[in-house]
Amino acid sequence: MKNKKQSSFFETLYHHKDRLWSMVWFLGMLLLFIWDMLYLNRPALLKVIDGAMNTFLIAFLVIVFALFIAWLAVNLLFIIRRKGFFVLETVLTFLIDIIRSIPQIIGILLGFVFIAGLLYRNIIQSPMAILLTAVLIAFFVFQELMDLMLDRVNHFRRLDFYQAMTVCGISGSRILNYHILWKNSRRHIFNKVVAIFGVAVFLQCSVDFIISVGLSTDISSMDLPVTLGGLLAHIDSKQDILAIGHAITNPGYFPNLFFKHLQGISVAFSIVFSLLCIYKISNGLSERFRL
Repeated sequence: MKNKKQSSFFETLYHHKDRLWSMVWFLGMLLLFIWDMLYLNRPALLKVIDGAMNTFLIAFLVIVFALFIAWLAVNLLFIIRRKGFFVLETVLTFLIDIIRSIPQIIGILLGFVFIAGLLYRNIIQSPMAILLTAVLIAFFVFQELMDLMLDRVNHFRRLDFYQAMTVCGISGSRILNYHILWKNSRRHIFNKVVAIFGVAVFLQCSVDFIISVGLSTDISSMDLPVTLGGLLAHIDSKQDILAIGHAITNPGYFPNLFFKHLQGISVAFSIVFSLLCIYKISNGLSERFRL
């Protein structure tokens, strides 16, 4: 019986790639944490832990805010179209297209400079900076969720069941939010949310790295939220990453990377490994749900 259960468990993992890569991600990060606990000095360890926690917290908040903004936009467009307010629909669509036309990396970069300026002037503190960063990134990625929701709404509006529910007296908002978005589209939305989580991590680390490299000494000394991207820009981490090139030309130096240069290696590994696993999880969900 035990062998059957074990084989069934591994078969499930093999066929459900999302679960397999979720486990790989968890175990990989757990092994990294244990290794860092053993060989990384305590101040650097605390920085890496804080950076990872802040990075994934911001990414989680991004999907929460992106979901809310996308849901709000879809509901507004749905109501406006039903009421026949074509001018308002044109204005709202135009505003969304303006946001869509701004390159994500540029918009987030400018927004983060603004947040850093607020921190420098003591107008906000680090917890508020984390929240504002999440809202900022969500503002530039919610269009993907909104487009998915609108596609699902337009698809179901062409079916007979939409007209049948309308004739039965079911309100438009219930048809939209429960029967279309929740009951028939939640798998699609969840898969997109996982992908946006990875996008949020990538954008955050990229922009934070650029900002941290370019900040002045005065602003750098402020209580900026520690993230993996910011840690990667620190001089210690950059030296650790450069040591990889030295190890390539001098293979005998390679074992030292995991002891003498552990901070930079841990940060870089956390970013790359997490992005890879999130990508695989998203693809696995698409295969399992046949999206």
